[in-house]
Formats: sequence, C-alpha cells, structure tokens
Amino acid sequence: MTTTRTVVITGASNGIGAVAARELAGEGTDLIVVGRSVDKTEAIAAETGATAFTADYARLDDVRALAERLSERVQTIDVLMNNAGGTFDPRHRTVDGHEPNFQINHLGGFLLTNLLRPRLAAASGALVLNTSSIGNLAGSVGLDDLDFTRRRKLELRCYGTGKLANILFTRGIAERWADDGIVSAAVHPGPAATGFGRDSFVVGLLYRSPLKRFGTITPEQGAAPLIALADRGADPEINGVYFSRFTANGRENPQARKPELVDGLWTASEELVGIG
Repeated sequence: MTTTRTVVITGASNGIGAVAARELAGEGTDLIVVGRSVDKTEAIAAETGATAFTADYARLDDVRALAERLSERVQTIDVLMNNAGGTFDPRHRTVDGHEPNFQINHLGGFLLTNLLRPRLAAASGALVLNTSSIGNLAGSVGLDDLDFTRRRKLELRCYGTGKLANILFTRGIAERWADDGIVSAAVHPGPAATGFGRDSFVVGLLYRSPLKRFGTITPEQGAAPLIALADRGADPEINGVYFSRFTANGRENPQARKPELVDGLWTASEELVGIG
C-alpha cells in the first residue's frame, strides 16, 4: 500500500521555495505550492505536478482564505513549510495596519499554521518548518510595541524581529502542540541569491549587484537544509530547534530562549490576528 504525504510550501513561486518544491515533488507526495504571483506559482505547479494557490501575506484576509481553501483541499498535512517572507520598507504599513516585516514574516505564517492545526494534527505526525534567518540576531521583540509604532523603524531591526519571531513561534508550537504529534523547527537557509530583498532598497542593493556572488550561495544550496528537514519529518529530536543550515542550535538572539517572550508573543499574535 502506497502512503501519500501532503506537503505545503509557501513562498514557493521562486527562490529556495521553488527549489524545495522541485525536489520534494514526485510519486508519493501530494504537493501544494503557495505564492504571491499567480503566473510564477502556476508555472512551478505545472513543472512539479503540484496544486497552486496564491496569497499575499500583506493581507491577512488572503491568509484566512488560503487556509480555508487548503482545508477544503486536503484532510491531512504532513509538512507545512512556512517559507513566505522577505525584507520590506517598514515605513509602508500593510492594509491591516501592521509593520510589514512583522506581518509578512511572522503574523501571516502564525495565522495560517493555527488555522491549519486540525489538518496537521490529523496527520498523526506532522512537521511545521519555519524559514528564519541569522538576521534574528538584529531583532528585538518588544511585546508592548511589536509593530514599531514607537520604536525607531530601522529596516534590518524590523526584519530581524520578524525572523526572531519565527524562532519564538517554533518554540511555542513545540510547547503547545506536542500532544497533537506536531513537531516544529526553524532554519536559517543561508544567504541565498534569490529575489529576497526585492521590496527593499537597502538590502536589495547587495542582491542586485555583482557583490552578491561574494556574499551569497545558490538557491539550490539555500534550499538544501529545508529539504533535508522536510524529509526528516516529524522527528521529536528536532522539535523546537533552530538550525543554521544543517547545524542544530545555530546562533540566535538571547531573546529566543526567554519563555516569557515565547508565551507573550503567542498571546499577542492571537489577539492581532483575531484567533484564540
């Protein structure tokens, strides 16, 4: 009897998400790819035999609609790869009124994952994999100012805060959902030369210049640790672990291990997205 696993990859229209989709596609995998661009996402779906959905994480209603469509499409999810994200100008608020790095890198994935919890639990062993970054070292989670309404809006700091939130969210899942058989890990894939930073002038300078070949790795190299962890699946040994590429317990912000921030961010995020 052939067992089919369901794999959902967000941020799959290009870059490391697209590479991961190509590698994880095949017999025995029901692959679903999610992206912001209809044309790019459908192209990846056509190439891999996947099902395509589109959503803009700058709109939380898009995320809610995505969760509804996914829940209608599948009964179980074995791997949810929260890979959507990037770095954005923090001066431009989302339609929901949030700082964009915080919403697109954290709140969107937090909302989607929570709404899909029944499908993850139904798999009797599921993995939630959150794409974080070494940029988490530059972050600062302030529970009384998550959207940087009072603090100075430095792009690197805002981006780093979103990526730090990915690690805190990973640990929140590990603490709360273990009884559902749900395992979560976060990973820094490395500085892959992709469309990352396309919405940022500052970060985009590196990624759009000849300098990128000196400071970046290929999308294939960047996707490799995500693929390895997805293949590992719901391994309890990786639950709550932050990987720097293939190495467990990578360099992380001291805030990443503060229980009060794990819990506080979870509660605040529930309030901001209207769940819980």
